[in-house]
Amino acid sequence: MQRIPEPELMADPAQAQAYAEADFSAPHDAFVAHFAARFSNFKTGRVLDLGCGAADVTLRFARAYPDTEIVGVDGAEAMLALGRAAIARANCAERITLCCTCLPDSKLEYQAFDAIISNSLLHHLSTPDVLWQTIRHAAKPNARVCVMDLMRPHSREEAARLLALHAADAPEILRRDFFNSLLAAYEIEEVRAQLRAATLPQCQVDLVSDRHMLIFGRC
Repeated sequence: MQRIPEPELMADPAQAQAYAEADFSAPHDAFVAHFAARFSNFKTGRVLDLGCGAADVTLRFARAYPDTEIVGVDGAEAMLALGRAAIARANCAERITLCCTCLPDSKLEYQAFDAIISNSLLHHLSTPDVLWQTIRHAAKPNARVCVMDLMRPHSREEAARLLALHAADAPEILRRDFFNSLLAAYEIEEVRAQLRAATLPQCQVDLVSDRHMLIFGRC
């Protein structure tokens, strides 16, 4: 099935609110667990969260790694406003900073992060190389990289099956976005080609669920 792009930013306040109120605990906890399983010796350092949205993954990562300092970036101010409120409620404002920016952003190139994480950003990007180049330029040598994203099913019928299986009771706005995101996602082989083009051959791609891939390795 050919990829059908979707908007890169979630700028609608109603859309942002729906995401902030939704329960993504299963995939978001799984993301942190995937990172921990692959980088068991990581304990402390500066972390960059690309496409942090309302900061749910950011906060879960911060709780799992209390000795880290995290910078989250996103292009949607509506999402970041909800993220800042959640961070304040969690008393994590001293360790987490959220910034509104779109990739590429030259200010990220020299910040030397020990780890770079990203969840569900890649499928929004019509030019995926901006993600991989940002990772290359923002990371310290040998930094940990962990990116999780949807993978495109082979057909619209398969996308509809996944929608019914995983989002049957979700609000309509989330159902619509999930279906569109499946159609906008990349296939595993496409991502492997992106990594080769970005000279990130040390990163590998694993299938980690019926709808998610994980890209991880050292930079």
